[in-house]
Amino acid sequence: MRATVTFLADDLLEGRNAGTRGYDVAARYVATRFAALGLKPGGTDGSWYQQVPLAEFVLDTSKPATVTIGTKKFSNGAEALISASPRYGTQEQLVSGDAVFVGYGLESDYAGLDVRGKFVVTLIGTPKGMTPDQVKAAGGSDKPKIAGAHGAIGALYLITPDNLKGQFPWPQVMSYFARPQTSWLNADGAPGGDDNGLKIAAYVNPTAGAALFEGAPMTADQIFAAAAQPGAIKGFALTQKVTTARTSKVKSYTSPNVIGLLPGSDPKLAAEHVLLSAHLDHDGVDPKLTGDQIYNGAMDNAAGVATMLEAARAFKQSGKPPKRSILFVALTAEEDGLLGSDYLARYPVTGAGKVVANVNLDMPILLYDFQDVVAFGAEHSTLGPIVEAAGAKMGVTLSPDPMPQENLFVRSDHYSFVKQGVPSVFLVTGFKNGGEKIFKDFLATNYHKVSDQVTLPFNWDAGAKFARMNYLIAREIADGKAAPLWYEGNTYGDRYAKDAPKAKRPATGIGAPAAEAPKPAN
Repeated sequence: MRATVTFLADDLLEGRNAGTRGYDVAARYVATRFAALGLKPGGTDGSWYQQVPLAEFVLDTSKPATVTIGTKKFSNGAEALISASPRYGTQEQLVSGDAVFVGYGLESDYAGLDVRGKFVVTLIGTPKGMTPDQVKAAGGSDKPKIAGAHGAIGALYLITPDNLKGQFPWPQVMSYFARPQTSWLNADGAPGGDDNGLKIAAYVNPTAGAALFEGAPMTADQIFAAAAQPGAIKGFALTQKVTTARTSKVKSYTSPNVIGLLPGSDPKLAAEHVLLSAHLDHDGVDPKLTGDQIYNGAMDNAAGVATMLEAARAFKQSGKPPKRSILFVALTAEEDGLLGSDYLARYPVTGAGKVVANVNLDMPILLYDFQDVVAFGAEHSTLGPIVEAAGAKMGVTLSPDPMPQENLFVRSDHYSFVKQGVPSVFLVTGFKNGGEKIFKDFLATNYHKVSDQVTLPFNWDAGAKFARMNYLIAREIADGKAAPLWYEGNTYGDRYAKDAPKAKRPATGIGAPAAEAPKPAN
């Protein structure tokens, strides 16, 4: 554990930012460790790697983006908000067409409207008082996808005065859009693999909104007033033509997920894969800092990668191959938005097989002798009892999420696999034996700071213990009679694995009905 963390967190790796030489050195290191342990290459084309196509993109401020409505031009950041796109390179992208107001942009709002080759103008959110089930019955609320399916070329999202006071803080959104964004690209250049068919989308404030509705059956102020009245909004064609212009600066590159395979020994179960994952990247170098400029990421997440490697070692040294196959994966671009895991989840390397469970290791706090672990997501599937049983063999207990307000279940790489229907947990050291103070002190003092380095007072025995724990968890899953299942009535299982078999929820303990998580956001 110490050797791996020391190497990966060394200054020479320059913070392991995805797409940099330092990350590539770290990836090569993990691949050679996989080879030394006797794993098989699990990447593409018989290699250790799955190359993830990435792009960093930002608007070219020397060529300001604009939205023109009729004869009135509105500036990006002032009356309109436009983000960059990786699909159009460094050339100016002009999109022009007529516009149609489509209410809240639900599928049912398009009845009787022709938006082919046009911009749709839609309010944000859903009608007041409309329940999620009613939204679903109305065709869902994926507005870009719905607009694209109806042949629209662009979308303008209309911000009301009430939006500006509450759910849409304009300055914060403007700041986000102005920053460089990073995404993975599919073969057609669509960021995140999602091609909704639209060429561009933008937000417009009430000033630009007023121009949109000039000469229309209703003014913008009438639309804003009607928006608060359920059922009062109906769509209609607008008279003003819309033209959008933007120029993006794009940097394209690749960065690998590193994948080692331990084949399963049971012919009936070997096609089922257990995924043990940890992100390899961190935040690189910040030249604007005075003094130390390197984000070494010792705890986040060299410690998780070391844990994964030692679990792999334990499997090989046990002399007992697992019944199910195991994929050990060091993931790229987690710090950029779970990009490496999202790419792997959508482009699995299992051939005709499938991933049946994911145990994700992200920033275990290895500064004390932990007596319990927290498996974020344990209450959602039968992985909870599996983690609990593995811990019992070591005298380690499973504790419920001590920070539910942080919603950590959706904030690390395992969630990419959850969205593909895979039961998953995200494992960290628990709060017992002084862990709460140590954990929170680390978050306050060292999390995503240059001080997260190997000079912290690591408890390497705790590191070895955590690795042993994760080996036992993976062993329980790999050799179990049945693959993990979502619980009946679980929000995540019902949403992402609707047709998969489910298990009955336990009456008490972690996973009992009272522990059900809030509905995930769209």
